[in-house]
Amino acid sequence: MQNRTTFQYIIILLKGMAMGAADVVPGVSGGTIAFISGIYEELITTIHKLNFSFFKTWKKEGLKIAWKNYNLSFLVSLLIGIAISILSLAKLITVLLKNHPVLVWSFFFGLVLASILYVGNQITNWKISTWAILILSSLLSYWITIAEPIGSPDSTWFLFIAGFIAIIAMILPGISGAFILLLLGAYATVIGTLTQLSDGITKLDTSLIGQAILKLSFFGMGALIGIKVFSKALTWMFANYKNLILAALTGFMIGALNKVWPWKEVLKYRINSHGEQIPFLEKSILPIHFNGDAQLIYALILAIIGFLTIFLLEKLATTKTS
Repeated sequence: MQNRTTFQYIIILLKGMAMGAADVVPGVSGGTIAFISGIYEELITTIHKLNFSFFKTWKKEGLKIAWKNYNLSFLVSLLIGIAISILSLAKLITVLLKNHPVLVWSFFFGLVLASILYVGNQITNWKISTWAILILSSLLSYWITIAEPIGSPDSTWFLFIAGFIAIIAMILPGISGAFILLLLGAYATVIGTLTQLSDGITKLDTSLIGQAILKLSFFGMGALIGIKVFSKALTWMFANYKNLILAALTGFMIGALNKVWPWKEVLKYRINSHGEQIPFLEKSILPIHFNGDAQLIYALILAIIGFLTIFLLEKLATTKTS
């Protein structure tokens, strides 16, 4: 593996912070940021190589050799950057979602809309099977957005499943892990838990830290298993069935537009783990039927900004490829 200076590892940490910022926002892919910043291939290779044989190398040749052979300085620097960014932004997004939900969801809507065009444009061969996958995945995704959740987003088993599925998106350029969490109904819970951890650290409250770590550990275990199960499978699938995979991803995002539609009517509430009443089942409505200030002009502006954010990232990625 490469021999890097301390400054180079700081640069990797900053790239990790950019990835973390992307992974917090539905529609922006941390994988795209990794690709643009030139670390995507090294990241995937490092993840593929990392397994239990690390401990055998550690036992036989020592921690220093094992650490170097498995490129862990790179991976740890990147993960620290991602963690710093996610913990910082989670609190901000939690506050914004609480105080300015229409504007935040409008921005997210623009991000996802642009992501649909970005991923869909990568499909090179539109056959009947491609269209079929696109339509079926769109319908499935839309059904998920209107169906009553099968479990509470606060439950540990639900967080495990969410981590298992979301990590797949987090390692792919063009698809957002936060988007998958949003589709599953776990986005607000995960962001809230990260905010709880951040608050616990700031206030030195061991109770808050413990509760947050318990939830995040289940999410993390799901993500860890998911990345080991799917990283090689995804590489193979992209190599052999790229158009079908891209069609499925595009369809899922089309169906999920209903989830990020800014104007909602609450059909059913639930009580979360803090005893607070929060929306459990919602339906999309027109701005004119919204109970409150629809903020239509500002919502439109933020949707355009979100759309242009993905457009600029796509241009940067294209430039990087060239």
